[in-house]
Amino acid sequence: MKPLALNALGRRTMLALTLSLGLGAAAPAFAAYPDQPIKLVIGFPPGGGGDLYGRLIANALSKTLGQTVVADNRTGAGGNIAADLVAKAKPDGYTLLLAMSGNLAVAPATRPQSIPYKVPEDFAPIGMILEAPHGLFVAHGSRFKTARELLDAAKTQKLSFASTGAGAAAHMGMEMVVKEAGVEMLHVAYRGSGPAITDMLGGQVDSFFATASPLVNQVRQGQLRLLAITGDKRNPAIPDVPTFKELGVNVPVTQWYGLVAPAGTPEAVVRHLSEHLSRALATPEVRDAIRRDAATERNLPMDAFRSFILEDIARYKAALTPALLKEIASK
Repeated sequence: MKPLALNALGRRTMLALTLSLGLGAAAPAFAAYPDQPIKLVIGFPPGGGGDLYGRLIANALSKTLGQTVVADNRTGAGGNIAADLVAKAKPDGYTLLLAMSGNLAVAPATRPQSIPYKVPEDFAPIGMILEAPHGLFVAHGSRFKTARELLDAAKTQKLSFASTGAGAAAHMGMEMVVKEAGVEMLHVAYRGSGPAITDMLGGQVDSFFATASPLVNQVRQGQLRLLAITGDKRNPAIPDVPTFKELGVNVPVTQWYGLVAPAGTPEAVVRHLSEHLSRALATPEVRDAIRRDAATERNLPMDAFRSFILEDIARYKAALTPALLKEIASK
């Protein structure tokens, strides 16, 4: 019996040595990551709001990782082209996506059959970056001084709101406002915020619903009036603007951004990137840039970010009506 015990011990010792050697061999390979530039695919043209946030994070991660993170703008289809490119990329940690509510929540909720990727199956969530509220805007000289005035008027008058596209995140957000408030408003879709704002200032449409952050400066300069924002609480950058929730209209959806990698990316790599994203979000440079325009940094890593995405998809699905689906399908 004694020799058997020694043999078993010997086998266990050899197994431990083998595992140790195996881990030792793998460690340098992982320690080398990243050993080449990382590409961050952004579904917006240079200079837009999403592009600015993408480049902000790319620069911050370049510093914390000690490796260049290159912004790669791939525009089209509301960010869906960029998402598809990353979904099909090699899962090695060197191609990432600046994900957003539009391509990873709204599109999967409203038109899953028309996008060439699946959420969450085709992606490995790294972490959330920020949330920005949507807001209801009117011209500064509008007769509507508050969101309550506008919503009350919509009960007896035919009012309209502009958005930057049927089925886009902001359009869906305003449809939630209208539904929650128990009113009807005509939706007018535009190709971009510029034409929408021009027509609103000219009186062709009564209001404009959009992500608040890119338009905060126009509010501060007195060109636009922001009546209310989505979200659970007021934003410190615009403390005088109430939330829809304060008005009894609970609309939780926001514009959000985060980082994802292709599905199949090694968990150790995803975790490494997630830890460095958390470090980047904690730096004053990144934090102040995000907060300046009424956005809020959100450190939701990996599984927590995945859960948030799934919850957001469910929120948009719940807002769909037969009429809304028909409008979206016709565009």
